[in-house]
Amino acid sequence: MRMPKMISSLSLSAALLFSAEAQEPTLPRMELSTDKACYLPGEMVHLTASGTPPSALFIRYRHGAQILAEVPYAEVVKAGRWSWRPPRQDFQGYLVEVYTRSAECELVVATIAVDVSSDWRRFPRYGFVADFDDGGDPAAKRTRIAEEMAFLNRCHINGVQFQDWQWKHHYPAPLDTKGQLMPAYRDVSNRWVKAEHVRHYIELQHRYGMKSIFYNLCFGSWKGATEDGVQEAWALYAQPKDGKRYQDFHGLPSSWQSNIYLLDPGNADWQRYLCDRNDEVYRLFDFDGYQIDQLGNRGPRYDATGREVHLPRTYASFIKAVKKRRPEKRLIMNAVSGYGDAEIIGTGKLDFCYNEVWGNGNGYGGTSEAAFANLYEIIKRNDSLSRHRLPTVFAAYLNYDKADHDGRGDKLMNTPGVLLADAVMFALGGSHLELGDHMLSREYFPAAPLAMSPELQEAIVHYYDFLTAYQNWLRGTTSRHAFTPRISTTSADIQLTAWPPKADAITAFAKQVGPRQQVVHLLNFLGTNDLSWRDVDGTRPEPRMVRQLPLQLESAARVVRVWAASPDLRGGAPELLPFTQRSGVVSVTLPALHYWTMLVLELAPAR
Repeated sequence: MRMPKMISSLSLSAALLFSAEAQEPTLPRMELSTDKACYLPGEMVHLTASGTPPSALFIRYRHGAQILAEVPYAEVVKAGRWSWRPPRQDFQGYLVEVYTRSAECELVVATIAVDVSSDWRRFPRYGFVADFDDGGDPAAKRTRIAEEMAFLNRCHINGVQFQDWQWKHHYPAPLDTKGQLMPAYRDVSNRWVKAEHVRHYIELQHRYGMKSIFYNLCFGSWKGATEDGVQEAWALYAQPKDGKRYQDFHGLPSSWQSNIYLLDPGNADWQRYLCDRNDEVYRLFDFDGYQIDQLGNRGPRYDATGREVHLPRTYASFIKAVKKRRPEKRLIMNAVSGYGDAEIIGTGKLDFCYNEVWGNGNGYGGTSEAAFANLYEIIKRNDSLSRHRLPTVFAAYLNYDKADHDGRGDKLMNTPGVLLADAVMFALGGSHLELGDHMLSREYFPAAPLAMSPELQEAIVHYYDFLTAYQNWLRGTTSRHAFTPRISTTSADIQLTAWPPKADAITAFAKQVGPRQQVVHLLNFLGTNDLSWRDVDGTRPEPRMVRQLPLQLESAARVVRVWAASPDLRGGAPELLPFTQRSGVVSVTLPALHYWTMLVLELAPAR
């Protein structure tokens, strides 16, 4: 199942997306786009506006609540296009607002984020592609590729994982017996892959400034791998209680080409063999790096001599060998349910932490793996292991069981489930691998049982604008110190609690960002008693909208400005809020809270 056309269908409703009040739209709809997902310092940003603009428009450029510049729309926009050169400072997020104003009010018409970062490692926004067949119509496939990449660019995705693009796991480059590239080949599931489409995806991604990363296991082979030079001495063995050991394998459907037979990742000869195969991949395709996968904790395993293999240590050895062979290429490795995370992160060779999170085990800090609370524990552990150098990307599959309901209900991702999960992940400082030629709901990336509704497509654009525009507040290197805020409300029908989330309550999660900003994320769990991020059946209800919420926050420092922003309101544009501070208590009224609102207290310099 494919999503409908994406860029062409994104119409931003002023009533629903840019105003905290429920009113009929009074402005024409506008769409904004940029020519890249991220920009180098000093690089020009080229923007496009489509739709019919209302009169008396202005453009405003912001970093947080700070206004960098304002210009009349008509002075700079010609035929719907204009350019802007952001400040040269590296690793910064910005928000571009198009707005109109009158004597009575100001209304934001459209917004878009801009990321100025010389390296995606600081603020990774990871997407995927997993369909490389054209069904006999190459032109139509190229059109779909263009639409898909335009949507990922609109969401500022700066790296793309190629799932199940390869030929054999032990021989990923599709070479024939003469060593020539096969134009078409079948993957492990017998799906057709066309090499020209793999190359076209890479070409467009590079044009948008994205990294293209190929996927493969660190220890996978097919049946008959010895015919391609894989040695039996490299095998990884399981030894059941009856003592009859066998080569460990990951079972796949009988209609597929093979099970995946496992090898010892720490075997130096296997490492050299696969590095040779990867060199062939890089010669044929302009990939930027390698997404390394594993299969989680498999219990005791043994090499061909009968010696027990400590898999996490072999992962570290494998990573170092691959990086040594091609030091210029990027590496990411999956820590499945946290397995081997200390050894993987400890290599110091990865671009960021990548955690595939499930719901059937124990998380960190005494929490369930499926709990919202565990997401923070994962980030906290990754921060500790990497000494706060590596951000976290979650591979986390929502609405996992919804498509299996025997035809009951729709075939759409549940919007409240997706938005609340993303709100929590982003507020905690992480990001979410979910966007590609469809939205992920399964670990088998080509599977697309559920689609995004137009409503979710529009909302997700704002969430990724927010993640990008406010990346310095959400994921900056100075925003690492979480604290428990002393916060309360006088609203009688609202339960307001500090992290972790509680059923039918608003949860506050706070960070200190640099020496002069306290950031409080308000996450809306009103109306739900499900504290699992998975929303497995797609039944999470939309939270109750809260308006004019009075808040009291303790702050010993003198507060000089308070502002709020939300991906659910005003296109993420910030809003300055009146406040009072008496005896160390800041009183402020939050205009609205749907899923997530970020409240920022700016502090006076210390004397």
